[in-house]
Amino acid sequence: MNLAQHGLRTVGEGAFLREGILDLPTPFPLHHGGELIEPRFAWRLSGDPRLPIVVAIGGISAHRRVFDEKQPRAGWWHEVAGPGRALDSSRCCILGIDYLGGSGESKDRSGRASLPSISSYDQALALRCLLDHLGLAQVRAILGASYGGMVALAFGERYPERVSRLLVVSASDRAHPMATAWRCVQRRTVRFAMQQGRACEGLELARALAMTTYRSPEEFSARFDAPPVRGETQFVFPVEEYLFARGRDFAARVQPEEFLCLSESIDLHRVDAARIAVPTTVIAVRGDLLVPVEDMRALATRLPDARLHEISSPHGHDAFLKEAGQLRPTFACIYGEC
Repeated sequence: MNLAQHGLRTVGEGAFLREGILDLPTPFPLHHGGELIEPRFAWRLSGDPRLPIVVAIGGISAHRRVFDEKQPRAGWWHEVAGPGRALDSSRCCILGIDYLGGSGESKDRSGRASLPSISSYDQALALRCLLDHLGLAQVRAILGASYGGMVALAFGERYPERVSRLLVVSASDRAHPMATAWRCVQRRTVRFAMQQGRACEGLELARALAMTTYRSPEEFSARFDAPPVRGETQFVFPVEEYLFARGRDFAARVQPEEFLCLSESIDLHRVDAARIAVPTTVIAVRGDLLVPVEDMRALATRLPDARLHEISSPHGHDAFLKEAGQLRPTFACIYGEC
């Protein structure tokens, strides 16, 4: 990739950054029917583009800023990605995106009141359009965690010639019915709150409930096994304060329609693992409530070319955000060290 041609700017010694918003082909057809009228797709490329390109995508609240050297905590994967970290930006160039229908700049500018159903296949198509725009015939890897792992699998099924390897953390070829049950309640909560004109409070409740599924009982026991504090009108439990603090943070930066769209997209996800011929590293977390280790083991058996790695973590589903040390060896394939 030519630096001048692609407009990368220096952000540090030996480091480069480019980001932009791509106008996608219009109309943009959707897997579940319908179309986006004026879609755009936001992206960010960090690191030296002469190094192998790795697409890094995470959960539904992830965005194109995977890491940021100047504002470390601004990156959604700041504990895992960056110079010298498990996803080492001194050894690869990292491409991040804002999801279609998400809370970033990947928007449909048609002004419609509600978002259509968006599939992991639609995200994969948008990513393929971006690779075309950047002149990238193939990327070294797509590293996807949670919803990002679903998108990686969809991309591997549809466009196997565009990626050398998939690394999939805590994401299977379909959602587990129990996880769908939890998310259905979250979406119903948000829709009810929106009908009452209290959408922000609905998002807080939905996110608070979601947090109980992201982490493990062991972590909650270790962190929140303390007596409640008497408030003005009721007792307040330590875990309660934590859950609703996370809920308020989430509601302050995410729109209800965007949450509903991507939450539904997780539960609509269904790919044919037997058709994914791209070599795949499957990383399962024992104790993950949302994506049980049994589902990840089954995925590995259905994939034609897969290696299964299992880790244990009190962080449960959120292990992909926290367990940099355990993830580092599994990322070795990105650098050709399989």
